[in-house]
Amino acid sequence: MTLLHDVIASVLPVMIAILEIIGIFTVFWSGIHGFWKYFQITFMKKTFDLQSNLARGLALGLEFKLASEILRTVLVQSLEELYMLGAVILLRALMSFLIHYEIRPHKGGE
Repeated sequence: MTLLHDVIASVLPVMIAILEIIGIFTVFWSGIHGFWKYFQITFMKKTFDLQSNLARGLALGLEFKLASEILRTVLVQSLEELYMLGAVILLRALMSFLIHYEIRPHKGGE
């Protein structure tokens, strides 16, 4: 049991960090891509569903960040950490829900 705990305690932070980095990169890339499409719409008069695509990218990034927080629950050692982690998970889930709610009206109009 101790060996398994030691393996989990050493491997899990790396997995969490990887998911965090993927989430950050996804949000960053979505923002850059969204800005480029905004530039094309504004100055090159192209048509593109900017809001929906940007919201989908942000939602995907938040899903990766939420996955890392869920894995982090395994490493919680105190009740204070659990409360803080629960608040972060709740906040990220709420943001994800709001973004999905924002995407929904755009899907019906396509």
